[in-house]
Amino acid sequence: MDRPTIAILLWLVVVNQAMGGQVLYRTTDARGHVFFTDDPARGGEPVELAPISVVPALPASSTATRAASSDAAGDAPSRTYDVFTIAAPDDDTTLPTGFAGKVRVRLELRPALREGHGLRLLLDGDIVRPAAREPVIELVNLVRGEHRLQAELLDERGRVLRRTPEVTLHVQRASVNLPQNPNCPASRGQDDR
Repeated sequence: MDRPTIAILLWLVVVNQAMGGQVLYRTTDARGHVFFTDDPARGGEPVELAPISVVPALPASSTATRAASSDAAGDAPSRTYDVFTIAAPDDDTTLPTGFAGKVRVRLELRPALREGHGLRLLLDGDIVRPAAREPVIELVNLVRGEHRLQAELLDERGRVLRRTPEVTLHVQRASVNLPQNPNCPASRGQDDR
């Protein structure tokens, strides 16, 4: 069945339940389009509809209520952020040689950073930048190889509230061990002779 037919059928089920269980009839026109009606004069075959399954909602637990009230009071600020992640660069990104180990890290945070909170960036587990409010951090002159980036969200006392998942970054750099590389200073010196 296609989506419009399913949508119509579901709508008819709801209408059928609202009308007290009247009989529905299914008809097919010359082009093969299926129609549902409650008018037996139009012909068609009666459709048996199963009762709609109803699942009752779970009662709210007292712990969930306490957590919601503490969020409102500001006791648990880490729960007030819906999104905290490294938006750029993507995980498993490779910086080519021409980038010279330079990358701009952009953090995504929703809602906006609360007063007194800060963001800091870690490179391979070491703090690159102390806590600040700016969600864009530029890293320069990264050495060749694989690096792990992670950001931390800090409260006004410097406690870590949340950490982003790690992002792996691969950095390619010119090397004197690769003399054929046009970005290698040694290969430029050889060409000048």
